Amino acid sequence: MQLDELYREVILDHNKHPRNFGRLDPHDAEAKGHNPLCGDRLTVTVLREGDRVTDIRFEGNGCAISMASASMMTEAIKGRDRAAIETLFQQMHALLTGTGSASADLGKLASLAGVREFPARVKCATLCWHTLNAALARSDAVPASVSTE
Repeated sequence: MQLDELYREVILDHNKHPRNFGRLDPHDAEAKGHNPLCGDRLTVTVLREGDRVTDIRFEGNGCAISMASASMMTEAIKGRDRAAIETLFQQMHALLTGTGSASADLGKLASLAGVREFPARVKCATLCWHTLNAALARSDAVPASVSTE
């Protein structure tokens, strides 16, 4: 199997069987994301313990790339601290915009590298990451016991 075919299979699998799909309740923070170019909409809910994301869920609807990216993101960041999440965000942004390359430490996320060949789809793949950043920024701004809905 070619690498491109394997990557396509990973994206299709995460689209058909998204991991961590649904709403997390209770949660420390929430953010909603929308891509008006293709209509993707998603909500990310986060549960934190200190600086570490202990659980994360997403819900919404969108194209296969958007849903697969959100599914893979939730798997990749669960259990990580804020600094590690920021590093991963920067690596993904570089990968998707063509300024970086797929590396072994990206794991399944590297399967999204082909998206950079389709500039209109980069926003689909990054929507969940920007939404996650908004949720984390909100949880940094308020005490963890306060809902930010």
